[in-house]
Amino acid sequence: MPDVSRGEIFVVDDDPAVRDMLSIVLGSAGYDVICFADGVALLAAARSRTPVCMLLDVHIPGRSGLDILKERSAQDYPAPIFIISGLGDIAMAVDAIKSGALDFIEKPFRGNELIERIQNAVGAFARRRERPLPKAVAMHFPGREPLTRREREVLELISAGYSNKEAGRELGISPRTIEDHRANVMKKLGARNSTEMLRLVLDAGR
Repeated sequence: MPDVSRGEIFVVDDDPAVRDMLSIVLGSAGYDVICFADGVALLAAARSRTPVCMLLDVHIPGRSGLDILKERSAQDYPAPIFIISGLGDIAMAVDAIKSGALDFIEKPFRGNELIERIQNAVGAFARRRERPLPKAVAMHFPGREPLTRREREVLELISAGYSNKEAGRELGISPRTIEDHRANVMKKLGARNSTEMLRLVLDAGR
């Protein structure tokens, strides 16, 4: 275990076994793990401190994971938020991403993969804080549904020639989630394929 803490990670799950397992796995990687059994306790703590990452189960007592994402304005939250979901919760996890979660992690998960994804996400957030916002943030598509900030970031990277895997590495999310964002962008812009989407981007940038 590293001598210096890598920062706090908030874990929100009503299953004590999951909380204990995540505490052990993430603690062994050098993180200080703060666990919560419900959303009310999390929100109380989040008012005075910000973790380097948050792991949030979709099913928790009191307030759902989606409620918490909206409460914390997850799209603008200064740390990555992962939704923890079971196999039957994929549709809900996708909704959570639309509400601002960075990505979702399916149960059961492997410790090494979990740590790698968290480290990639934390590193990506740190890099993005040091850079100006992407050019696509300033793009306007009249008559179209507005893109979320993450959709604009994905669009910027795809427009720059990044593959799904490369864009995922840059943003700290999985290629599968990049593809979901890409599909949402195409739907919002009314593009039938990637070529049409890129043409709209070029027109908007002129």
